[in-house]
Amino acid sequence: MDILIDTNRLRLSNDPKSFNPLLSTIIFLHDSLGCIKLWRDFPEELSKSSNCNVLSYDRQGYGKSDSFSELKRNKKYLHKEADVLAKLIDQLALKNVILFGHSDGGSIALLAASLYPEKIKGIITEGAHVFVEKETLQGIKDAKVAYETTNLKDKLAKYHGKKTEDVFRMWTETWLSPSFKDWNIESYLPGIQCSSLIIQGENDEYGSMDQVSSIVRKTSGDSKSLIIPNVGHTPHKEATEVVLKKTTDFTLNL
Repeated sequence: MDILIDTNRLRLSNDPKSFNPLLSTIIFLHDSLGCIKLWRDFPEELSKSSNCNVLSYDRQGYGKSDSFSELKRNKKYLHKEADVLAKLIDQLALKNVILFGHSDGGSIALLAASLYPEKIKGIITEGAHVFVEKETLQGIKDAKVAYETTNLKDKLAKYHGKKTEDVFRMWTETWLSPSFKDWNIESYLPGIQCSSLIIQGENDEYGSMDQVSSIVRKTSGDSKSLIIPNVGHTPHKEATEVVLKKTTDFTLNL
């Protein structure tokens, strides 16, 4: 059941009142073009295999959430999302929280675990970024071409509706802006005390293995990498069985 949290202007995938308070809760954080529906049935499958509550939400401006309040971002836009996430955890009185973040969602997970270590039990990231590199920028440039020359816009509109143009423009304009080239959150990594599983596809079109190496090397908690061969930026879709097994093992061992 979808419920609206007015104070955060977000759309949730489940009613937290139905959660088992004795179980951990995995919160799914979507990517820069994502939303609840684009996770498909992966959260439910992980819930069954790990015996955890699961919750995903559309960040403001995405999916079925409210429209963006601001139509221009600065270098702290992911920090703001980490703050919103922390407020959401408090508002819903969630305990033993595990974060599963994809791309932008992965960066948000890293920031939240560093800024609010007492709220986070563990984190799983896929294709997370901690700095800007040429692979990221080229991937976004290629996406711009696809948006203008293929049916990518129509595909995204199925999920974001009238917000589609803003979703795509704010992503591309922010990351391709000259002022964003020195964006870097590596200084936050030592503040991550919980265990983490850092997943990346070997052929990720938006980032190199340097992203994974930096995260694993600089976090304070027990951090392990999972590099999956022959897949790109969305391992949970491209190699579902592998990701499901490894993330299940990770959550059960926390």
